[in-house]
Amino acid sequence: MILQALEEYYENLLQQGKVAKAGWCQAKVSHVIELNEDGTIKGIVSLKQEEERGKKKVLIAPMLFVPEMVIRSSGISANFLCDNAKYLLGIDEDGTKSRIMDCFLAAKDKHLSILGKGKGAMAKAICAYFRNWNPKTAKENPILREYWEELNEGGNIIFGMRALEAQEDDEIKALWEEARNAESNDQQGICLVTGQRTDISRIHKGIKGVPGAQSSGAALVSFNAPAFESYGKEQSYNAPVGKYAEFAYTTALNYLLNQREYCFPLGDSMIVFWAESGKEEYQKTFMSWMNPQVDNQEEMKKLFGNLQRGLRVDLEDIKLNLEQKFYILCLAPNAARLSVRFFYQNSFGNILENLSKHYQRMEIIKPAWVELDYLGIQKMLFETVNQKSKDKTPIPSMAAMVLNAVLQNNRYPATLYTDTLIRIRSEQGNITCGRAAIIKAVLMKNYNWKEGEKFMGLNEDCKETAYVLGRLFAVLEFIQREANPGINATIRDRYFNSACATPASVFPILIKLKNSHMKKIERESAGTKVYYEKLLTELIGKIELSEKMQGFPSRFSLEEQGKFMLGYYHQVQKRYEKKEEK
Repeated sequence: MILQALEEYYENLLQQGKVAKAGWCQAKVSHVIELNEDGTIKGIVSLKQEEERGKKKVLIAPMLFVPEMVIRSSGISANFLCDNAKYLLGIDEDGTKSRIMDCFLAAKDKHLSILGKGKGAMAKAICAYFRNWNPKTAKENPILREYWEELNEGGNIIFGMRALEAQEDDEIKALWEEARNAESNDQQGICLVTGQRTDISRIHKGIKGVPGAQSSGAALVSFNAPAFESYGKEQSYNAPVGKYAEFAYTTALNYLLNQREYCFPLGDSMIVFWAESGKEEYQKTFMSWMNPQVDNQEEMKKLFGNLQRGLRVDLEDIKLNLEQKFYILCLAPNAARLSVRFFYQNSFGNILENLSKHYQRMEIIKPAWVELDYLGIQKMLFETVNQKSKDKTPIPSMAAMVLNAVLQNNRYPATLYTDTLIRIRSEQGNITCGRAAIIKAVLMKNYNWKEGEKFMGLNEDCKETAYVLGRLFAVLEFIQREANPGINATIRDRYFNSACATPASVFPILIKLKNSHMKKIERESAGTKVYYEKLLTELIGKIELSEKMQGFPSRFSLEEQGKFMLGYYHQVQKRYEKKEEK
């Protein structure tokens, strides 16, 4: 299913001219060897262009369409028309060693075998170059001496003549296609992607751009030990994928990973996404919803509203087809290989609707200084880790599970909730708006808290004991602060965790402490004392009515602990609201 979707995506990209056709690829090319008609070197041309990267200006090699490059892990294997200085010039920084000479000879044999029948000026010039060029005297060439260091930096080099690049020559294109078609292996079979009988790819191209995987590329399909093989099928013959399908899916996936604005890291994984049609506006919309920024809040509200009202969804005056197939792929690194954390497909409209439901569950009152109305998945996961630690990476498996749950509108993973509670406890009741939003969303989805929609802000009508006790704890802390202005450590620092888990063991103590604090307040302001006594009476009355019993509950479940924290957070925010109004 994954490879089929990527193959279809490749074909749509090919029609749009965004990717290379079979037998070709895109590669960064830094220099051109300009040839005379007799094969001698006329000059070296640098293709690098100056670009701004942050505050610096750097030279970047452009991406060009070149003949498909070989997969090199070890040994000597030459590319056609596009390769590094070792193969095309037979040189390296130190000069010419025996292995470097072997690289050049491999390139020579390949080019002469493909271009030997050529009758055009370009083909003849390249053949003459390889027949006559002597790498041992390369350092004596004044043209090469000028570019020696640049050429040996490892960048790709191509041939050119009279402002025409070799890979653009029509005759050379035809000779390359002829050579490719002549290369046939004995291994044929039914391609698992296309269902057609064809040549099967023995080794699949590497996928580049997944953090943590090999920079040279990691395989999505590979077998490297007899234990993974079956029926005598070695390497990738064990999972037969035709050469065209292999080229198509690897090209499409590498294209996606190269478009950094349309993929993003999550935990230890890399998320890539695409619309079947290949149109980028769907990716833009999805990315903006996955990673909300301050400048797109109004746009998101408008899109949410249109979705809820069943109206059309537009992006920059472009109408989006909500029936468009959309795919999300989560890849995790594993040295030289990639593992698939999850693969999800649905209509674009359903995915947006599921995201909208998630953000609705996450709606919570926020401090005035918080500018974001919508907390993206990445920022949401950061709420579960210690912000003061060097490593702020959430649990790898949890990140993928959370995203998968959001996309499918399923239950959130239990670890999201428990890790949030643990983080709050470890920080003695530090409940940020993000953590409160997570608690509310999980309670609504996982614990079927139907009343959750009424808890965006303080719900003064709620009589659930856990929620009310959270409010009560906040009020008791206010009283302590009122009695002791400038106090550094409050009851939150000492008693929050116990109050949240085992209220019966803590609240009687807090009530006694309150009495002494109220006496201090009375001496300063009798009106303030009356206000707090009225609020305390109201809250304790709610507990007695709901429980129909004297005293406090002996312990709270995880669900109740979440409601306790939510009550505490809401009451604190209510107090800040009043201060801002003043």
